[in-house]
Amino acid sequence: MHRLNYRKWRLPLKPFGNCCIHSYADRTKLHSNLLLGDLSKSGRVDEARQMFDKMPERDEFTWNTMIVAYSNSGRLSDAEKLFRSNPVKNTISWNALISGYCKSGSKVEAFNLFWEMQSDGIKPNEYTLGSVLRMCTSLLLLLRGEQIHGHTITTGFDFDVNVVNGLLAMYAQCKRISEAEYLFDTMAGEKNNVTWTSMLTGYSQNGFAFKAIECFRDLRREGNQSNQYTFPSVLTACASVSACRVGVQVHGCIVKSGFKTNIYVQSALIDMYAKCRDLETARALLEGMEVDDVVSWNSMIVGCVRQGLTEEALSMFGRMHERDMKIDDFTIPSILNCFASSRTEMKIASSAHCLIVKTGYATYKLVNNALVDMYAKRGIMESALKVFEGMIEKDVISWTALVTGNTHNGSYEEALKLFCNMRVGGISPDQIVTASVLSASAELALLEFGQQVHGSYIKSGLPSSLSVNNSLVTMYTKCGSLEDANVIFNSMEIRDFITWTCLIVGYAKNGKAKDSLHHAGLVEEAQRYFDSMRTVYRITPGPEHYACMIDLFGRSGDFVKTEQLLHQMEVKPDATVWKAILAASRKHGNIENGERAAKTLMELEPNNAVPYVLLSNMYSAAGRQDEAANVRRLMKSRNISKEPGCSWVEEKGKVHSFMSEDRRHPRMVEIYSKVDEMMLLIKEAGYLADMSFALHDLDKEGKELGLAYHSEKLAVAFGLLVVPSGAPIRIIKNLRVCGDCHSAMKLLVTFALEEKLGKFCISVCNNGSYKVTNLQLYTFKLLGHVVAEVSEGS
Repeated sequence: MHRLNYRKWRLPLKPFGNCCIHSYADRTKLHSNLLLGDLSKSGRVDEARQMFDKMPERDEFTWNTMIVAYSNSGRLSDAEKLFRSNPVKNTISWNALISGYCKSGSKVEAFNLFWEMQSDGIKPNEYTLGSVLRMCTSLLLLLRGEQIHGHTITTGFDFDVNVVNGLLAMYAQCKRISEAEYLFDTMAGEKNNVTWTSMLTGYSQNGFAFKAIECFRDLRREGNQSNQYTFPSVLTACASVSACRVGVQVHGCIVKSGFKTNIYVQSALIDMYAKCRDLETARALLEGMEVDDVVSWNSMIVGCVRQGLTEEALSMFGRMHERDMKIDDFTIPSILNCFASSRTEMKIASSAHCLIVKTGYATYKLVNNALVDMYAKRGIMESALKVFEGMIEKDVISWTALVTGNTHNGSYEEALKLFCNMRVGGISPDQIVTASVLSASAELALLEFGQQVHGSYIKSGLPSSLSVNNSLVTMYTKCGSLEDANVIFNSMEIRDFITWTCLIVGYAKNGKAKDSLHHAGLVEEAQRYFDSMRTVYRITPGPEHYACMIDLFGRSGDFVKTEQLLHQMEVKPDATVWKAILAASRKHGNIENGERAAKTLMELEPNNAVPYVLLSNMYSAAGRQDEAANVRRLMKSRNISKEPGCSWVEEKGKVHSFMSEDRRHPRMVEIYSKVDEMMLLIKEAGYLADMSFALHDLDKEGKELGLAYHSEKLAVAFGLLVVPSGAPIRIIKNLRVCGDCHSAMKLLVTFALEEKLGKFCISVCNNGSYKVTNLQLYTFKLLGHVVAEVSEGS
C-alpha cells in the first residue's frame, strides 16, 4: 500500500519566540487535518483512524472528518461511538451520522437522531432535511415524510427549493400525486431542473402519462434543460399510452441535447419504440449501441413477444448467450412467455427450466411465476403445481397463474379450490384471477359461488375491468340469470367482441319457449343485438354468433330465416352452426334439414356421437325404425359411443351423482320411492311418457320405467329428500335434457302451485363446453321444496 512521505511536510523551526511556536503548531494541525481528509476520501479509513488516534490536538474538523469517513463507508456503529465521544458536536457531526443511517435505511436510528439533535439545541439545516426526506422517499415512509413537512413549515424551510424538491419527490413516490402537484404549483422560488424532473417522474410513475407529457412540454417552454433523468421518465409515459409521435419528438430533443449516447436514455428509447410496436426503429437503436445493455435487450425481447414474434425473441435470447451477456430475472420470464404462447417443443422449454436452476434463478419469485404460467398454459399442470408448491413466497400472480391454468384446462373444481385456498392465505384477488374463477363458476353452473365472487369484487374497490365484466355476463347467462347478465351488460362503458358473444349466446341458450309470442320477443331482442354489432359497433359476427341466431330461429320453428341467415354468413359454417340446425330439426321433426345437418357434422367431427344419436332419434320418432337401426349400426361400425348421461346435486359440500336407472347410491330405496311418488303426482296432472326418448328394444312398460328413472329425475328425488325446505334444488347435467324429462319437470313445478319463490336453473355441461337449458325461470313450492321448471336444452 502506498504510504505518504511525511518528511516533506516537516517545516524548519526558526527562533522567533512563542509566536513562532504557535504558528508552527497551527500549520502542523492544518497539515494533519489535510492528510486525514485525504486518507478518508481515498477510503483508507483504518489508516485515517490510526492517524486520528495519534493526533495530539483535535478540532471540529478533525472529529467531523473521521465521523464522515466511518459514515460514508457504512461503519455506522464506529461512527456513532466516535460521535458520542465527540466533545465538539455541531450540525456537520449530526448530519454525517444521520445521513449514514438514512443511506442504510435504518429509519429508527435516523429519526431518533433527528429528534435528539433538536432536543440538544442543534437546528437541522437543509442537508439534514434532505437526507431524511430521501430516506422517506426510498422507503415510502409517508407518515414520517408528512411529519418532516410540518417541521419545514414551522422552521421556514418550506421556502428552500432543495427541501421542497425533496418533499415533492417523497409525495410523488408515495403515490400522493395531488400533494406533489400542490407543492409544485405553489413554490415560492424559481423551479429548477430537479423540481421539474421530480414532478414529471411522479406523473409518469403514477400512471398520469398525459400529464407527464404536458409537464415535459412546459419544462421546455420555460427554458429548462432536460437531462438523463428527465428523458427516460417522459419516454416511459409515451410508452404507456403508445404515444409514438410524441416519443419521436422527444427522440429529436435527445439528439439535439447530446444525450443520444447515454445508456439510460438509449434504453428508454428502445423500450418506448418496442411498446409502441415500432420494432424496426427499436432494433436499429439496439444495434447502434456501443455497450450491450441487458435492459435494452429485455425490452426488445418483450416487444417481440407482445407482437407474437416468438421465434425472433428466442433468436435474440440466443444472441445474448453468444455475446456472454448476463441474463437477469427479467430476461427469463420473457423467454418463458415465448414457450407459453408458441408451439415450441417442450424439450426446449424444459432446457430453459434447467438453465434457470443452474444459474440460480430458481429462487426468484418473478421467474417461478413465469414457470407456473408457462406450464399451465401448455396444459402440464403437474409441473406447474410442482413449481408452485416449491415456492417459498407466493403472491397474487403465482395463484392467478395456477387458478387460470386449471380453468383453461377444464379443471374447474380444482380452480375454485385453489381460489378458496388463496383467500384463506390472505391473498387479495385481482381482476385476472377474478375473471378466471368466474369462468370456472360458469362452467359448473355455480350461481351462488359466482355471486359471492361478484360481491367480493365489488367490495374490493378494484376498478372496472372489461375481462371481469365479460366473465360476469358469461357466468350469469350460463347459470340462467339473464336479468343479472343484462344489468352487467347495460352498465358496461366498453364492450368488445367477447361481450356481444356472451350476451347473444345467453339469449340463444336460455329460451323458455313457453309460447310462440314470448319466444318471438326473445328472438327480436337477440336480433337487435346481433344487427347492432355490425351497424353500431362495426364488429363482424363470427360463426358462434350466427350459430346463436340460427339456434333461436330454429327453436321457434322459423326454418326460412334459418336458411336465409345460413346463406348470409361471410364465413364457412362450422360444427357449432350445424349442431344448432340439427337440434332445431330434431325438436320440430324436420327430417330433411336434420339429415343434411347430421351428415355435415359427421364429416366435420367424425368421432362425435351427437349427429348419429339425434338422427336416429328423429327417425324413430317418425316411425322409420329401419333407418334408425341403420344409423345405430353405422355408429357401432365406426366405434363411436355415446357419452352416458349423468346428473349431480351438491349437498352440504358433497356432490352426489346419478346415471339412468342408477342403483349405487346408499339411499337408493328412498330415492326410487320418491321418484314413484313424483311420477304418480304428474300422471294425475296429465303427464304421458314420451316414448321417443326411451330405449327401442323394450316393451311399453319397460320404456316407461326407463324414462321414469332418468338421471335428472333421480337427482330431483334426492334433492327433495335432503335439501332443506324452501331451498332451491340445483341440478347439473353433462348432456342435453331429454324432452320427456323436460315435460316432467314442467309438470312438477306447476303441480300444487302455491307461491313464487325465485329463480332456478338446470345447467348442461358437455365435455368442458357449457350448455344452459333455461332462461329466467319461475320456481314454486312443491312438496315443501323449490324445484325447477326446465326448458329444453341445447
